[in-house]
Amino acid sequence: MTRVLEFLRAHTIFALILLLAVFMLGVEGVRPGTVTPLWASNVLLFAAPLAIMAAGQTMVMLTGGIDLSVASVATGSAYLLATNASSGNLIAISLALLLGVIVGIVNGVGVALLGVQPLVMTLGTGLMTSGVMIVYGQRMMASTPHVPAIIQTLGAGKVFGLVPIDLFLWIAISALILFGLHRTGFGRLLYAVGDNREACHLAGVRVWRVLFADYFLCAILAAITGLVLVGGTNAADLSLADGFLLPSVAAVVIGGTSIFGGRGGYAGTIVGALILTVLTSLMTLLDVSEPIRQILYGAIILGLATAYARLTES
Repeated sequence: MTRVLEFLRAHTIFALILLLAVFMLGVEGVRPGTVTPLWASNVLLFAAPLAIMAAGQTMVMLTGGIDLSVASVATGSAYLLATNASSGNLIAISLALLLGVIVGIVNGVGVALLGVQPLVMTLGTGLMTSGVMIVYGQRMMASTPHVPAIIQTLGAGKVFGLVPIDLFLWIAISALILFGLHRTGFGRLLYAVGDNREACHLAGVRVWRVLFADYFLCAILAAITGLVLVGGTNAADLSLADGFLLPSVAAVVIGGTSIFGGRGGYAGTIVGALILTVLTSLMTLLDVSEPIRQILYGAIILGLATAYARLTES
């Protein structure tokens, strides 16, 4: 047992995979025959938007920050897409992504240049984005939201009825982030800033540029998440992504990224997103009522995060 624990401490990703396997066994135990290739396909389909949103959250948390505007950006992007679909796919998608660009710039300026605390800054921009979208929604009440076919295919389509199309987007984003974090100067700077920002200043690093790019990319990924979500639901409303904010943070924490920055990575976040998706599936199979589901969901996430933190203590 001691050797096993030592191995898991040295290779924490395997500890996460083991947790994922335990939850999958739980699903199979509750209802035998549930864990099939089709079930796995649906898990990947539903985990993709959460993991994409959590990708931006991972980068932000590596610098010791947090982004509470991601859900508002995802919802706003989805709603802009659906209400402007009649103008053409290119214009609708461009407007949806433009919201991510604008919020990313505002967050970046506030955190990187003005020195506003990230939690306060992103909470503020998130609330403003939600407010703007409510006003916009009231002006667009006469129009009927419509999700373009290409976005429906992205969010809900499957190749050969088994491989989710959004999985390809997730893989591409994952590859870029994993490569960027571990093989580029920008990635190394994210870890360095999160570990010791003052030392980076003294070393001549332009920390504001790192933080600006960090929050900008997080907002863009949130906007992309909105496109995937609205494609999967084929319906846009002003609360579409509200349920993704805390899970996006939980996936990062479960994945082993420190909330204080400087430690962690996206590989763990990927498994964390899968764990949360399988956990949701398990709760659905148990037919747990919503209040009890929230209690159990929070307790299990807290327990997993605590156990993982203890495991990684060396």
